[in-house]
Amino acid sequence: MNGIRHVRPGGGFEPNFLIFKKIEVNGEKEHPLYTYLKSYCPSTREHFSTATNLIYTPIKNNDVRWNWEKFLISKNGKPYMRYDPGTKPNDIRTDIEFLLKQNELPANSTTF
Repeated sequence: MNGIRHVRPGGGFEPNFLIFKKIEVNGEKEHPLYTYLKSYCPSTREHFSTATNLIYTPIKNNDVRWNWEKFLISKNGKPYMRYDPGTKPNDIRTDIEFLLKQNELPANSTTF
């Protein structure tokens, strides 16, 4: 909220719509959404660049490494793919087009 109020658009801006709150994506207070996403999609990297700078515990190899990491979700809510922070949005295009062509699957389906 401070980013919206003071940075962009700034000038004390107060939105008149619901803003999502910050959640933890790793560690003891990890939000269940990220536990779910990470359980389906393996990490895109083997190691942390500087684990000593991390401010959460426990540290797990499947943790989200950077805030530009992306998860693509199918129409029925199943995680399909996880992308490295360096992946450009256009590089995901083929996977998105593939998923858009898929028929809606039953919720208990394990195939895409």
